[in-house]
Amino acid sequence: MRASQDQLIRQRWRRRVFAAGFLAVALAFTAACTGGGDGKPSSWHGGDESPPPKAAATISEPAADAKDVPASTGITFTTKDAVQTAVELKDAAGKAVEGAVAPDGKTWQPAGALAYGTSYTATVTATGDDGRPATTTSTFTTMAKPANQVRVSSFLGDNQVVGVGMPLIVKFSRGIPEDYRDDVQRRMTVTSTPAQEGIWHWVSPTEVRYRPKEFWKANSKVSYRVQAGGLPMGEGWYGRADLAVDVKIGPSVIMTVDNKTKRMTVTRNGAVIKTIPVSLGKKSTPSSSGTMVVIEKLRKTVFDTMEELGPEEGYRTNIDFAQRLTWGGEFIHAAPWSEGQQGSVNVSHGCVNVSMANGDWLFKNTQIGDPITVKGTERKLQNGNGWTDWNMSWDEYVKGSALPYEPPADPDTTPPTPDGAGTPSATPTA
Repeated sequence: MRASQDQLIRQRWRRRVFAAGFLAVALAFTAACTGGGDGKPSSWHGGDESPPPKAAATISEPAADAKDVPASTGITFTTKDAVQTAVELKDAAGKAVEGAVAPDGKTWQPAGALAYGTSYTATVTATGDDGRPATTTSTFTTMAKPANQVRVSSFLGDNQVVGVGMPLIVKFSRGIPEDYRDDVQRRMTVTSTPAQEGIWHWVSPTEVRYRPKEFWKANSKVSYRVQAGGLPMGEGWYGRADLAVDVKIGPSVIMTVDNKTKRMTVTRNGAVIKTIPVSLGKKSTPSSSGTMVVIEKLRKTVFDTMEELGPEEGYRTNIDFAQRLTWGGEFIHAAPWSEGQQGSVNVSHGCVNVSMANGDWLFKNTQIGDPITVKGTERKLQNGNGWTDWNMSWDEYVKGSALPYEPPADPDTTPPTPDGAGTPSATPTA
């Protein structure tokens, strides 16, 4: 019995010694962690952690966890003290979306409309001059595909070659309310080589056009794009799809008609290549004075004014080499019946009459978009009667923009592209 008690005592003594030893080690370890008595924290507690990044980034739109976001959305963000900013957008599967930061540096715009009913995560990383990045994210979900969609179409087709006076024409299948036109115009971009100053001009709620400040430079390459897919266009309507068109400007062919001399002067790239006798509209049906553009070319057609003018004044005539200038019916065309008066007397119903030979020559040497200016007649051209974009001064044209006009910052230093030709395609539609 005593032996058992002795064993028990020895076991208790050993446990006490072990516990005391463990406590001493623990206290020593704690002392090592808390420093050596100089009041300075150990690096284990963050004493040597780097300061936060100098730069900062914030995403304002789309807001985090936003739902029903339009598929046209861009990423709106702000940064502070950043010398470099990177924006990335990925879908739920981690696939990156192509895009670019807008010139204002405040918005990142995807290259195309986002998918409907899809989750995306936007990441903005700002890096300051300390080289340390600061990152912010926003996850959002796009809206379901809308039932009401607006179709966007271009008058010109891909690879079409047009004259130096050709306006870029975009039409909408439904009128765009005034308070939405600025948003639409922000998504309309034009790129030309060489670079040229220009602006969009709203002709009507369903049509907007673009022209440069001066005629297009000969042989330019022009690309225009409307990022309309998923874009709100008022009253619950959204753009159906994006639209992109590439065209080429041909040589600079310009026609000038002087009523005083009854002559047309044709220049090509600044040099006179032909002078043509003409007969303009007689006093009762004068030709319009102003700058017009060739709208369409018809090798053969029929002019029929019987319904408009009645049996006494109306006529039905076969016409060769017709080039439309106005919606009201003014053309350049061959008129063999007036060849005796061409160059001396005006006898037409408002058209520019030329001989069969000169009509053939003009038809072969001009294209849609070539400008013609008529001077000195009794009637002024009415804006809207044809593509009269060049009949307006630049200051007048700028007033038709839904956005304030901002002149380009850099002068054009890009060399012109070589001459060439293209084949028009079907009219693009989105």
